Amino acid sequence: MAAKFATAKPAAIWILGILDGEGTYLSFDCETEDPHIRCSYVDINEETLTLFDKKGVDVWLQVEPGNASVDELIDIVLNQYKHHPSVVGFGIDVEWYKSTRGPEGQPITDEEAKRWVAAVRRHNPEYQLFLKHWEKDWMPPTERAGIFFVDDSQQFESLEQMVTEFSDWGKTFAPAPVGFQYGYPADKVWWQGLSDPPKDIGQALVENVPNTRGLFWVDFTILEVFPPK
Repeated sequence: MAAKFATAKPAAIWILGILDGEGTYLSFDCETEDPHIRCSYVDINEETLTLFDKKGVDVWLQVEPGNASVDELIDIVLNQYKHHPSVVGFGIDVEWYKSTRGPEGQPITDEEAKRWVAAVRRHNPEYQLFLKHWEKDWMPPTERAGIFFVDDSQQFESLEQMVTEFSDWGKTFAPAPVGFQYGYPADKVWWQGLSDPPKDIGQALVENVPNTRGLFWVDFTILEVFPPK
């Protein structure tokens, strides 16, 4: 993916906390008193993060919090993995924040965003907070410092419609960095007709959204466009 864009660095969103009942399940062994956080008995991330270290990949560690304490999740996750040079920040999939019955989420307040940025940066002052949703109004109204805003919208009718919507996302949060997830099956009806879907879509976004920092092809179709050699 990175090879398709000049000066780009490989990056990945690594989901290690998935929605579990009313809270989240972390895919590594840990201890917590939060009833909404459940820990695994084994760590299934360490080996891959070590590989990312060796390959020079920037990694965002993402959780789907449900009703779990985000403040505690930040400390549990970063205490576990901040020794990895590949880790560049902590991410929240806002569609699953205080939402366990469907992917809607609860809008993030400025106070929450500011507090979470501070919590992340207590582990490393270079880290950023990653917030992801497809609705601008679910992002903090004015807080921008230390935040990477990711749009994961889908079900577009065309590349042009995607670029228009994503451009609006970029303008809304400028000059803060923004990122985009794309390649969803719901959009395959049009992106499969592009000569090079990852590059063609990404290039259109970079040209129209100057504060673009990240382009992520989703795992649902990644082996279709990047088949194993």
